Amino acid sequence: MKPSIYNCNVIELPKIHNRAGNITPVNNYTDIPFHVKRVYYLYDVPGGETRGGHGHKQLHQVIIAASGSFDVMLDDGHIKKLVTLNRPNYALLIVPGIWRDLLNFSSGAVLLVLASETYDENDYLRDYNEFLEFKSGL
Repeated sequence: MKPSIYNCNVIELPKIHNRAGNITPVNNYTDIPFHVKRVYYLYDVPGGETRGGHGHKQLHQVIIAASGSFDVMLDDGHIKKLVTLNRPNYALLIVPGIWRDLLNFSSGAVLLVLASETYDENDYLRDYNEFLEFKSGL
């Protein structure tokens, strides 16, 4: 079965409230459906800039708006879907075989990524036509 945007879901993460602030734990295979092997974050993205612009062959990701807000444009080669992330206890699961563009960053936004694999340049699909060719072979 070819991955589609319908395999990408917003998931609610646990939120433990305390008068002194909130905490959101993220547990492998409980809160997210994979083991986290890499964590990174984007910040200080200038207004009007777009990030992402790629897909992955094998990598699963969970994207969280740790602070501020931004949009994620998902594209499976046939259908596009815009998802807004603006709460730190909601995350977007992105499966392999999905193109993503990150846009409309608010001032001070911090985008946190939990990834299923360590960095591997060979897993990236950075050219949209290459992405479509990869999808047609699935």
